[in-house]
Amino acid sequence: MSTGDDVNPPILNFWSFIGRAKVKLGTYGFIDPLATEVLLTLNRASNIVTYDLEASVHRPRGWSWSSFRLLFVTWMAGPIEPKSAAELAGMSRAAVSNLSKPLIANGLLTSTPDTRDGRSVRLDLTEEGKRKMLEVFPEQNERESAWANVLTEAEQQILVLLLNKLIINRSEFHVRGRT
Repeated sequence: MSTGDDVNPPILNFWSFIGRAKVKLGTYGFIDPLATEVLLTLNRASNIVTYDLEASVHRPRGWSWSSFRLLFVTWMAGPIEPKSAAELAGMSRAAVSNLSKPLIANGLLTSTPDTRDGRSVRLDLTEEGKRKMLEVFPEQNERESAWANVLTEAEQQILVLLLNKLIINRSEFHVRGRT
């Protein structure tokens, strides 16, 4: 017998969906629907901010968010081994390899043999890559500020502390994947 929900399903937005999910999860006996809310909200916020930065700052320049992250890490830490770049950018070594090829072809990045380990290479920005980062980053940072400034400085610091706490304590539940 139908409850009527399937005939005229409610129109849900993200927040009403979360509320509905918490109630429904509770009826199934799951012990921590709040944890689901926390992680769904964290993931949603991250996706929204990432999409905004990519769409407003990077895609108009022909870059993806991942390409920008690799360029940024190389700019700040380079010359750098791809393995280290992957770790700092939060991506796989295969992703760094795939992303670096067009960046090298476009004259933004170089890949030279590592003098300490002949089996490895070091990535570095070209002069053009440095110029592009100095051109792009002010717009990136302005957009970051717009997002962050909806919070007070104290709230920003608390958010960073809380996110760091999640990151640092991930070893307690055997996280798989990239660091």
